[in-house]
Amino acid sequence: MVKKRLFNYAKYYKSIIFAALFMLTIAVVADIIGPFVAKSLIDDHILGIEDYWVETDESNKSVNFNGKTYTRSTYLIDDHATISATIIQAGRNFYFIEDQVPLDGEYEYADGKITVSNLDEVQIYDAQKLSVAETMLFYGPEIPMMILLIAIYFSLFVISGIFNYGQYYFLQKAANRIIQKMRNDAFQKIQTLPISYFDNLPAGKIVARITNDTEAIRDLYVAVLSNFFTGFVYLTGIYTAMFILNAKLAFIFLGILPLIILWMVFYRKFASKYNHVIRSKISEINGMINESIQGMTIIQAFNRQKTTMNEFETLNETHFQYQNKLLSLNSLSSHNIVGLLKNIVFVGFIVYFGYDAIGANTAITIGVLYAYVDYINRLFNPISNIINQLSNLEQAMVAGERVFQLLDEKGKPISDKRIPRFQGNVQFKNVYFSYEPSKEVLKDINFSAHHGETVAFVGHTGSGKSSIMNLLFRFYDCTKGEITIDGKNIQTIDEQTLRDHMAIVLQEPYLFTGTIATNVSLGDTRITREKIEASLKAVGADKVLKNLQKGIDEPVIEKGSTLSSGQRQLISFARALAFNPAILILDEATSNIDTETESIIQNAMQVLKEGRTTFIIAHRLSTIKDADQIIVLDQGTIVEKGNHEQLMELKGKYYQMYQLQQGETFNQVS
Repeated sequence: MVKKRLFNYAKYYKSIIFAALFMLTIAVVADIIGPFVAKSLIDDHILGIEDYWVETDESNKSVNFNGKTYTRSTYLIDDHATISATIIQAGRNFYFIEDQVPLDGEYEYADGKITVSNLDEVQIYDAQKLSVAETMLFYGPEIPMMILLIAIYFSLFVISGIFNYGQYYFLQKAANRIIQKMRNDAFQKIQTLPISYFDNLPAGKIVARITNDTEAIRDLYVAVLSNFFTGFVYLTGIYTAMFILNAKLAFIFLGILPLIILWMVFYRKFASKYNHVIRSKISEINGMINESIQGMTIIQAFNRQKTTMNEFETLNETHFQYQNKLLSLNSLSSHNIVGLLKNIVFVGFIVYFGYDAIGANTAITIGVLYAYVDYINRLFNPISNIINQLSNLEQAMVAGERVFQLLDEKGKPISDKRIPRFQGNVQFKNVYFSYEPSKEVLKDINFSAHHGETVAFVGHTGSGKSSIMNLLFRFYDCTKGEITIDGKNIQTIDEQTLRDHMAIVLQEPYLFTGTIATNVSLGDTRITREKIEASLKAVGADKVLKNLQKGIDEPVIEKGSTLSSGQRQLISFARALAFNPAILILDEATSNIDTETESIIQNAMQVLKEGRTTFIIAHRLSTIKDADQIIVLDQGTIVEKGNHEQLMELKGKYYQMYQLQQGETFNQVS
């Protein structure tokens, strides 16, 4: 399944990959042809004058010697021409014999005579030892072809180099495109996933899948694909050439392939297991690093550095152990197994050559011998490359599985559908909700909020205040009951369409890297620069931000850490105002604000609430005294409901909470 999906991604850029593989094929073929050219150069030309010669008319292939004109029988069309002479090599010298002498015997020269031993037959011929000049005379017709073959031989190297560069460039380009698309798909998938997904998976693990895992997959399309395809073409070409040169010897070398296949099966069995653990530990390490950086203030404040280091070292040690196991497997597979096979093949070749080729009836020429040795060396290059890429292949398979797990998560496509702005009439009808099936956090919630009203939720931590807002925003859906806006069930409205008319201000406002202006508009083209400035001014942010050197173009680094909590909150208020929501949620929006900034924040809240249905989650009850409706929650149920005066007269839970906070305030003032 993973292989098929990785192949499907490659199909998006198949034209680039095909171009790369075509270039790779040409480069490999050029490499394979090289030994054939060398064999022809040696056998047909360098050693070619050791041949039968026929007395002929003068031509561009003939040689004048001893007053006669001779041409190699190889160059004659007439196969039945009468042999006039033979040139043989004995030791380091060449000898001219005016007779037909066997070319496959053993020669010995003495006193102007050549003794030829061929099987049990011994023959003696008159022979003329050729001087260097006379030898070069017979080489005359061969030199043009030798120069041509040498030029072809080196041209093949040039062609191979050019096309190897081309295939590498195009494979890299295709791989980069594939990974770019895969990362885009993964990031787009994240945008569609429910909030619950991020509750259960640390951010570092998600980051590892989009960065580290996709980078491991990249090697599949460059190194693995290139080496496997090259290896296949090389092995096919080399074995074809070996069969052409000597079929019997080639059959012997075919025995290597089953050994390689068995090793690949063995390797993948263990490498897959090790890589799963390694990729998992990398994700956990990334998650822990991310968490430690985010919480560095707490770690140092509570002196938890050593504990955190120990936890990290435990993860890192497990990762190290499995990396070592994989290293041992790779070390065994790369040079050791290939070196062993190569030595076995060379021993087999020497035994075969010594047994079958040393005799006087040998049919193996020096050129064939050279070509075979060259091909044996070339044979193990692709084998070594294939085996060395097994590690990358397994890493890519495991990484692909993890990336596709993310891509297979059930998400909802982002909708561009627009609907008219809500009036803002919200109703919860018998709503039940649980994060886990066995534990309900909201039970039988019923209330109504009308257009322009402010509804506040109070209660102890864990009472269900934030859960109600999560349901209203459709970060989660209720398990029972119904939530309506203007009489329409929100579950029939696309999440993005629903949220287009809602805004939220959090207790800890989140600012993105950019500028103050981009943090207000969030890149929405509907929000102009004039609207950004007006929103900031309306909430009073211009008074707090006036000292910034670049104004609303002041850079904001991650989370706005260079700004005060009040400045960040006012930017968050301006953002909500700029989007002009029908429904506004203020989640503990004033809990972290200093006293000096609180009056500005309170004024900003009044500006924000005007003409909108507003829901406030608050611990400081003094900030919600003017709310139209206050809902008191306890363990997921509504225990009291009314305005401030009504609840104070009731003297129930709200009254106790208010009196308790007033007492704390009085004690602090005293």
